Amino acid sequence: MAVKLRHGVFMAPFHRTDENPTLLFRQDLKLMELLDDLGFQEAWIGEHHSAGMETIASPELFIAAAAERTRHLRLGTGVVSLPYHNPLMVADRIVQLDHMTQGRVMFGAGPGLLASDALMLGIDPAVQRDRMAEALDVILRLFRGEVVTERTDWYELVEARLHLPPYSDPHPEVCVASAVTPSGGRLAGRYDLGMLCVAAGENAGFDALDVNWRVANEVAAEHGRTMDPSRLRLVVGMHLAETREEAMAQARHGLQAQVDYLNNNMPRIFVPDGVDLVEWYAEQGAGVIGTPDDAIARIERLQQKMPGFGALLLNAHDWATWENTKRSYELYARYVIPHFERSNAPRQASYRWVTEHQSELTEKRTAAARAMFDKHEAEWAAKRSDEPSGNGARPAAGRESAFG
Repeated sequence: MAVKLRHGVFMAPFHRTDENPTLLFRQDLKLMELLDDLGFQEAWIGEHHSAGMETIASPELFIAAAAERTRHLRLGTGVVSLPYHNPLMVADRIVQLDHMTQGRVMFGAGPGLLASDALMLGIDPAVQRDRMAEALDVILRLFRGEVVTERTDWYELVEARLHLPPYSDPHPEVCVASAVTPSGGRLAGRYDLGMLCVAAGENAGFDALDVNWRVANEVAAEHGRTMDPSRLRLVVGMHLAETREEAMAQARHGLQAQVDYLNNNMPRIFVPDGVDLVEWYAEQGAGVIGTPDDAIARIERLQQKMPGFGALLLNAHDWATWENTKRSYELYARYVIPHFERSNAPRQASYRWVTEHQSELTEKRTAAARAMFDKHEAEWAAKRSDEPSGNGARPAAGRESAFG
């Protein structure tokens, strides 16, 4: 039986630099409430410290607040930049959240994306992936209840242990970030982890999906494991409206600001001179700007590329105004989610069956009604004939209107 596709959001977030940052935090929390109400299953929250748009410095703080405003939504760190933290502190915070959310927290880990973050901390970006691997190994050992003594050139632990066991059994779900390089796939395969494919909506990231998945499976096989594609999560940017024209008009509000930001920090979106950015972005497949049908088509393309992947995560953004963004999520929940859950399949099948048998059903319904009229009139006639002044049968009211 095929695994049901899950749906969620990956929220860096990306906020324009001309809006009130305090109100944007409130807006992000309202988005979590909206996702919970609409039936989305998970949300992943980023960690960034510079460059202006990605304003959440602590995904753990945000998750603690969001958990009190939601009931069902699973909440993940997307991702904790491990080279910036002592691994014992990270493990402690995640286990605390595991208890506070009663098992709804997920732990996403990565090396840190923005070079400006690393440089502010005096960290050479060239060592970030190695440090992430070192810290991840320690955190997983702590989750398992091990006592860790370890000295490196950037942290030291002496008989370190957790003083709370995880609430989840055996511990919160763990995922690693994977974009274009094979580092995420190697770690996922080695430790049997999920993968957050954060660039699946971009051409380079899309092309790397099957390559990095193959790497993960090869490394897993070396350790006697088999990778589970249901723990593979693909991130894609989308903005939906009732028509493509409306979606494109709405996306002109903020898409340019996000593209400029991305190119300032990790240049990889090369827009030709003289083209309409929104139309080009949609045509190139860098994101979906269109209708729910366009979203369905994109997801089905991803399913062809990566059969059995477990979750589609919408990349949260400010391409459109807040009101139009909320409507986009609602359209996704109303039309895209039920398509993949096949939640309308039984009633659509019932509708088709009734349509196909309409003549037969009408005939049976009419015959039943005629029989009821006949029975009523016969009983009336019998009753009246027993009376001294019997007046015979009286037709039942409604026969003429029922049969024409």
